[in-house]
Amino acid sequence: MKLNSAHTHSNLKAMFHLLGISSAGAILSVDLDLGIDLGFSTKSPTASPSSMPSSSPTVTPNFFDQVPNKCDGKAIKLDNVVCINAGPQAGANVTKGFEGLLDVDVVPNTKKFQDTPMCPVNVHWHLGSEHYSVGEYDENGNGPNGNAELPYRRGLADEEGGEVQDGFRCHLYDATDARFTTPYDWKHCIGMEVGETYEVHWPHSAAGACGTLDQYQTPFKDGVFCNLDETTLGLLSAQDIANAVGVQGQVFTIINDDFYYYPDMIDGWIVDETLGYGQDIAIYTGSTTGSSVNNDSCSAYSPITWQVDRKCHLISASSFDKLCFDMKNKKDDMTDDLSANGSRELVKPEFVANNQQSRHVLEETEDESDFDVDGRGNIRGGGRGL
Repeated sequence: MKLNSAHTHSNLKAMFHLLGISSAGAILSVDLDLGIDLGFSTKSPTASPSSMPSSSPTVTPNFFDQVPNKCDGKAIKLDNVVCINAGPQAGANVTKGFEGLLDVDVVPNTKKFQDTPMCPVNVHWHLGSEHYSVGEYDENGNGPNGNAELPYRRGLADEEGGEVQDGFRCHLYDATDARFTTPYDWKHCIGMEVGETYEVHWPHSAAGACGTLDQYQTPFKDGVFCNLDETTLGLLSAQDIANAVGVQGQVFTIINDDFYYYPDMIDGWIVDETLGYGQDIAIYTGSTTGSSVNNDSCSAYSPITWQVDRKCHLISASSFDKLCFDMKNKKDDMTDDLSANGSRELVKPEFVANNQQSRHVLEETEDESDFDVDGRGNIRGGGRGL
């Protein structure tokens, strides 16, 4: 993303009012208070079929159908760029102790997103994980369809055969446990599979239609740029963008067990101190992801803040189906996000920002250097290196 750092006083004042930023140089502080009630049910493990409604409520003409979608078509088109000329990229290695090799002078937004002017403008997910966390989601994980190859050496899937490029798997799948192998009767999500690993993304933006019926958008860039035109974008500094646009990322393995049911996945990631959800967070600046970018052709949508849960978690199939049900009931048509997207190949260290930070709730005093990181940004130790 090519940015113009020359700001006039009036443009800055209007821009900061729009994005809710107090000053261009503000560095937002870490807030460790993350706990919310997860609200899991206490049902015993089950492999029962979906109890979700068979379809969304019958659509009848109403007042809101007559109101235009103010975010429709607002996405700003930026072509991919050669990686050596691009800003910092995602998804990266988020293992504790890893640091990218790309020198940047931008810092990520380390506040909880709900404590900023940003709001979630979309939710979507990728097959396998795009990020990489040693011992959590990496090349040694497993699932019903195997795993991705070693980092940086994966080939493309045969998209002509209807497949999407996959990412890494978690270590939670157990082929001997029926909860990971019993099919689920999906009513709303498309092409999902019990036992598989998915990385869920919640894009956030201070320029979204926050608090309105147009807040959630597909494609997500319509939501990100809803109240931001290309002229204003050109006036923003890299730091302004990192402060005002971010993504929450959380990795799950789907289990057919309603003990792991969570009813509200659409509004942001799951945070629960007791169960360890959203407690060990890697924070850095990167880019948009997906299988349309790689280590040769990089995303121009950079830098944006990424906050990624380093741990993999179990989530019930019914939770995902409830998420898809909620997506169907948004004003904008989110059908294209009801199935998994392809995953980007792991970003090489030379294209990853050297500003990775951490937020630890349960282990605030834990040593950040659990793994030895060599001069290429690769992790060594315990036989689990890249």
